[in-house]
Amino acid sequence: MATMKSVLTAKDKVDVVDVERPVPGPKDALVRIRACGICGTDTFFLHMGGMPTGADGSMRAIPLGHEPAGEVVEVGAEVTDLKVGNRVVVNPQGAHTGIIGCGGTLGGMDEYLLIENAEIGKSVAIFPDHVPFDVASLNEPMAVARHCVNRSEAKPADKVVVFGAGPIGLGAAIWLKLRGVEHVVVVDIIPERLETALAVGADAVINSATEDVTARLTELHGPGVNALGQPRVGTDIYIDAAGAPAVFQAVVDNAKWKAKLVMVAVQKKGSDIDLGGMLRSELTLIASQGYPTEIFEVTPELAEHKDRFAKLISHRVPFGEVGRAFELALTPGAAEKVVVTFDDEA
Repeated sequence: MATMKSVLTAKDKVDVVDVERPVPGPKDALVRIRACGICGTDTFFLHMGGMPTGADGSMRAIPLGHEPAGEVVEVGAEVTDLKVGNRVVVNPQGAHTGIIGCGGTLGGMDEYLLIENAEIGKSVAIFPDHVPFDVASLNEPMAVARHCVNRSEAKPADKVVVFGAGPIGLGAAIWLKLRGVEHVVVVDIIPERLETALAVGADAVINSATEDVTARLTELHGPGVNALGQPRVGTDIYIDAAGAPAVFQAVVDNAKWKAKLVMVAVQKKGSDIDLGGMLRSELTLIASQGYPTEIFEVTPELAEHKDRFAKLISHRVPFGEVGRAFELALTPGAAEKVVVTFDDEA
């Protein structure tokens, strides 16, 4: 029996275990994983110690990793549009046995990943050979970022603010600029992340720990008014990629008449919503979840702009040190984006 290494959840750490290597059926493909990113969702599962199994609060260990990129090493007899050697990214939500790395039976941080009912455009997409595997592994989070930008319906003349300079916020900034939006501001409290925001194309940044956000936004985007004519800033669209209650309130306090707030971050804790403030601005709240259509929409542009997206990766850690990779991801402020690589070629 051939085996492989699999990365499972434990309490605030990972367990690396030997499991049986999958054998593809007639409609399946087997992918050798070459890079896989670590996401905040992964760390959420580690903090819980796994996936809840019932009302008693018990947890079960699950395989991790939903941001994989790899190389096809075997295809089933009925698979016609994939071949051995294809470099692919994966739709984690396309597996019939549950979302890959998020409670399903499969994990993208395993050495090999079974692609059930392998089909280009549904379960996988091929990316060009010149794109490094570590950059390709950004496909899934960049699809999340693309969906929130699509939900914003931002136009070139709009003035946009992104709160949170993590991978999703920075990805949103990139997509906004590629969409032709003329002025994009990124707000965060970590200077290194703000430097990255400028490097990937943001027009300005604000350190909310040391600067007056309202004053800076007024300087950058000009003045505006709410529905009652009260002074506000001229920002058209706000994107919350931070998930902190203070961000939501800052938007309500600053929103001009008919501004939009797109919420893509998972809210870390509940907050009182100032409905009166939203009413006075006729603020539109738009929720953005996942990537209903964007998972492979982003792949060609990710390849075209690979050097720009590569700037989002702060740490590349070999699979042999996967425990250290998750320690980095679990430590607030220690890393921007950690990608685990499975051989010398990232």
